[in-house]
Amino acid sequence: MKTTENQALPSHSERQSSLKNVIDAMYILNGRWKLPLILCLINNPKRFGELQREMEGISPKVLSNELKSLELNFFIERKVYPTTPVTITYEATEYTRTLKNVLSELSIWGEQHRNKFKETL
Repeated sequence: MKTTENQALPSHSERQSSLKNVIDAMYILNGRWKLPLILCLINNPKRFGELQREMEGISPKVLSNELKSLELNFFIERKVYPTTPVTITYEATEYTRTLKNVLSELSIWGEQHRNKFKETL
């Protein structure tokens, strides 16, 4: 896996551009639940109840709001099937796959941070 760990620090203009990009990304992906929800949906569609069970600690209201936000930003698609009762699923879009490397690096960093934190205890 390629990381940016050994690359040179960016110049001032590169930092300014990068800062703007990071602020934009964080504006869209902010909050505790968006990236974990994307991770849950990246391989297969799920129904609301399945997501709620998988995402321990998220309230139905917060889950609903996060799903709406992810849909508005083209990360997930809500599909309604004309069954009785109506079946609704949520699935990641192709655009979501652009976050694959971000999620992978974040997972690696999270594990490293957790281990570092454990060392200090």
